[in-house]
Amino acid sequence: MLTSSLCMVLELSELDVMGNGCLLVHKVRDCIQKTLTEWSSKISQDQNQETLEVLECSVAQAIEKINPEERDELKVSAKLFIVGSNSSSIRDAVDLACSALGVAQLDSVIISPPPVEDGTNLSLEYLQPYWKELENLVQNKKIVAIGASDLDKTLLEQLYLWAQVKPSSNQVNLASCCVMPPDLTAFAKECDIQLLTHNDPKELLCEASFQEVLQESIQNMKANNWIPLWLLRYSVIVKSRGIIKSKGYIIQAKRNAS
Repeated sequence: MLTSSLCMVLELSELDVMGNGCLLVHKVRDCIQKTLTEWSSKISQDQNQETLEVLECSVAQAIEKINPEERDELKVSAKLFIVGSNSSSIRDAVDLACSALGVAQLDSVIISPPPVEDGTNLSLEYLQPYWKELENLVQNKKIVAIGASDLDKTLLEQLYLWAQVKPSSNQVNLASCCVMPPDLTAFAKECDIQLLTHNDPKELLCEASFQEVLQESIQNMKANNWIPLWLLRYSVIVKSRGIIKSKGYIIQAKRNAS
């Protein structure tokens, strides 16, 4: 079994990252297609994608590396959406984000693990391998602070009591509650956990949608062999002014071929 990988660096405008979850899904899909189309038009026409082990898919203006002299003035945050079930993808995502942005570490990473199967509740056991990988990256000074997403009070408390590196934040989906649950608010305040809101859909990038846009964008691409592994959304914020300097997505997929 041969395994190849594809990495894409995307830059999104303010319009592209705002709006409801359904709109965001379409915007991400459109941006992937635009990047793939532009990239494929520039590569050699006789280049055979099926023989490559790694496809580095990016456009020159897609990302701006951070000036080392400005690093202390900036906060680099990320939310990582795991599409596959492999927790080792977390390290790859963080390493690629640091490399693309030209930084040694990310200031914060919030994890969004793969959706659980229908009829199954999210559990601490399900979260543990992903959180352990994040903890390793904190200990290796690749991440400063780590956070969770969509945990209720019970699960957040379980994670907090079990974890060696405690969650610094927990994102709550606006679609699931208009007001923060009082018990969650009280526990977060007691343990100094920042509660944030988001409007991300449960599944920001599915396998079928990715394969469809891949097939539409690159000729002679056996899209059904490609599986998205993760999608990382980053933002670079000027600390003193609270404004966003840059933001975008980085995606990695793999190709399995016999």
